[in-house]
Formats: sequence, C-alpha cells, structure tokens
Amino acid sequence: MRLLIVEDDKKTASFVAKALKEEGFAIDWMRDGDDALAALSITPFDAVVLDIMLIGRDGLSVLKQMRATGNKTPVLLLSARGALNERVEGLNAGAEDYLPKPFALEELIARVRALVRRGSDVTTPVLRVGDLTLDTVTHFAERGSRKIELTTREYRLLEYLMRSAGRVCSRMMILEKVWDYHFDPGSNLVDVYIGKLREKIDAGFEVKLLHSVRGEGYVMKEMP
Repeated sequence: MRLLIVEDDKKTASFVAKALKEEGFAIDWMRDGDDALAALSITPFDAVVLDIMLIGRDGLSVLKQMRATGNKTPVLLLSARGALNERVEGLNAGAEDYLPKPFALEELIARVRALVRRGSDVTTPVLRVGDLTLDTVTHFAERGSRKIELTTREYRLLEYLMRSAGRVCSRMMILEKVWDYHFDPGSNLVDVYIGKLREKIDAGFEVKLLHSVRGEGYVMKEMP
C-alpha cells in the first residue's frame, strides 16, 4: 500500500514515515501543497496523511482541490491546533478522519489502516492487465488459472507496474517508488527483480505483459 505524507516539518515527517514503513507501507513525502497535488494527479495512492498547517498552500486548500478534481483518495488530517471549527471544516471538505497533534504513533497507524480499508471499499482492490489480476488486499496474483506466489518486494514491484499500466517506468522511478531509493545509478537491482517477475507472470504465456523499452525502462501492457 502506498501512502502520501504531506508535512512541512522534516522531523515529524521522518518520524511518521519511519513508523509506517515498518508497518509495510511504501511512503512518498511532500513538504509543499502544490507538489502534493501534482503527485496526486499522476500517482495512485491508497491514503494521504495531510497536515493542515503547511507553508504556502495549506492542507485544507489541498484537500478541497483534491475533491474538486474528483480525487477520492482517503485523507487523514493532522493539525497542532485541534480547534473544533477546524475539524468540522476539514471533515466537511471531504477528509475521512482527523488527528490532533501530538499523537501516539500506535493511534496514527491504526487510523491509517482503517483509512486504507475504507478506501479499498470505494475503489476496486483488484488490478488487471490482460488476464493477469492482482488483489491489493490479499496480495494474491493470478494469471489465467495459474496462481502466482510473490515475495513482498515482487508484490510491490508488480503493484507499481500494474498501477502504471501503459506508462513507461524508468529504473530510477522504480527504485524510488518500490525501494524508496532516491539514487543508485550503478545498481542492477531493478533488472534482477524484473527478471524474476517475468519468470512468474510471462513464462509459458504466448501474450507477454512485461516489456523492456530500450534506454527508458519497463512497461506493463498486453502485447503479443
């Protein structure tokens, strides 16, 4: 599951991101509201942890813009103020939940998990490319009648590629989104895992789904 944290305080963001990564979530972090909106327009997230008091465009403005453009990603609002009218405004603007600062990490994690479950009821939890399906709740994959067993990292790679179906994903993008590495130009990690994934989802099938794009990266799409 991929989460977006929008928090301009580096210490708080690092604290929250570390805790959620340890729970198995993949994390993207943005400090600026406009950057967050740009990320939300191109990347599907399972939930957003959104601080209200941001520098520049505040969290409520980000939330209102999300809902105005039809983005239904579940949102957990954070705020140090905790005033009743602010909570009401946030919930009326379309937030699913609200957590005042300071908070216990255990409560934050529980609320995020509840948010993700709620979001899976709204959005289809099963991804499809051709005859390949991936259940993002159970993490089960199946192609045709063949069940596919995936390691945790293989699952995250396949989920990212399927969510990006039809769009070329560079090695750097994959490292950032699947491994949370921001740079590692000499690594062949992506190529190794792509090879493992091909063996599981394409071997023995006439129609291939995972393709290399020379000099650019990889793309998931149905192609003979």
